[in-house]
Amino acid sequence: MQALRSTLGFASKATARKPRVVVLGSGWGGNKVARYLDKSKFDVRVVSPANHFLFTPLLPSTAVGTLEFRAVQEPVRTIKGLGKYHQAKAQKLDVENRVVNCRDIFSGDTFDINYDFLVISAGCKTNTFAVPGVTQEQQSTVFFLKHLYHARRIRDRILECFERAASPVASEEERRDLLHFVVVGGGATSCEFATELSEFLEKDVRKWYPDLADLVSCSIVEAGDHLLAGFDENCWRYYTKHLREHNVDVRTGCAITSVDPADDGRVSSATMADGSTMRFGCMVWSAGLAPIKFVEESSLEKGKGGRIVVDEYLRAADRVWALGDCAADRTSPLPPTANAAEQQGAYLAKCFNETYFKCGADGAVPAKPDPVRPSAMPFDFLEPLDGLWEASSEFRYVERGKMASMGMWGGVADMTKSEITPVGGTLTGVTAFASWRGAYLSKQVSVQNMILIPMFWFKSWLFGRDISRF
Repeated sequence: MQALRSTLGFASKATARKPRVVVLGSGWGGNKVARYLDKSKFDVRVVSPANHFLFTPLLPSTAVGTLEFRAVQEPVRTIKGLGKYHQAKAQKLDVENRVVNCRDIFSGDTFDINYDFLVISAGCKTNTFAVPGVTQEQQSTVFFLKHLYHARRIRDRILECFERAASPVASEEERRDLLHFVVVGGGATSCEFATELSEFLEKDVRKWYPDLADLVSCSIVEAGDHLLAGFDENCWRYYTKHLREHNVDVRTGCAITSVDPADDGRVSSATMADGSTMRFGCMVWSAGLAPIKFVEESSLEKGKGGRIVVDEYLRAADRVWALGDCAADRTSPLPPTANAAEQQGAYLAKCFNETYFKCGADGAVPAKPDPVRPSAMPFDFLEPLDGLWEASSEFRYVERGKMASMGMWGGVADMTKSEITPVGGTLTGVTAFASWRGAYLSKQVSVQNMILIPMFWFKSWLFGRDISRF
């Protein structure tokens, strides 16, 4: 009889449908949840304006041609068993009726998507700190560095500056202004981009633009006391020394108060807190994070920095969980890093697979999930070592350490607080470089990128970076 009912298209109440999990965002947290959820238990759907997971530690390399864009992303649709993917932005949340209103990024049309469980991993946007002129000049001479299209535009602008400076009608003063590149922010992304850029200027520019090489300058501006906040002092001092040795003007304790377009429209001018000014052809602004509009306008409780307040189980409301940059525990907020978001995503997927699936679409969600072990180890093949940590119902963050690349043959690694290495301390130079590249190459989702990335690294080292603009 059951077989006949199935043939005729009538499903029993027990098999009516799998509970639907809607994941907002395809970053470190959202990607981990969507990939790790048991698709035999859940109908998993992803809503994100980006149709790919971006491996952000390698993003600065794409902006100067060390790596190609497609080698640092994984399409959302490669997630096995994924129910549906919508390339859209979440706009409104109705917790009571379990509905998310979304806007299609192409047509602008809006639509509703119902959920049984909602996971918000929407990330953040770049914080301009309301500095006048930054938003107006964005995509002209000022660029953010958070998404692939940002890196593409930065790369185009850098090459445009060189071609403009190579014009016979450009004066020497204009050439110097066009070839002054400014990086705002002292975090790992800013520092790694500044290093990649300085390496590009030293090696490739001297080869392809020999008459312009001596006119090039690069500055990095940080409002704090030093670069790489959160790193051990040995690391940030070593990194700062390296940048200065490679002719990067490092300005700490210095804030930009406004950005103004130049009269000729080709270069812009930045005013500093001390009243000084600097003219530049390209500015990369990577100075902080701010909540996106969906998070700001939601009815969910927000804490410091506009992040969604979650409990020890990452729950933000009934049948709603939040993780990553857009969420934080009230008492002990984690830094907005890939490490934190990835661990939260893995924890939440385990909770769903082992506990929350039991309540189905309409059952009562238990007050807390069954205990699960933290995803302490950074690589899937080391997952058995997670058994060294005690299982817990609450989310448990495991400090893995911090790393920052310094281009070819250089880097820093801060393992002073790491919980996964038997010996702490710091690494610098070639050892840190090998650790950084080995770690991030091993974390690639697809075999394709594991092959492509070292190929592009080798190509850049042997033949130089691609300087074509199209």
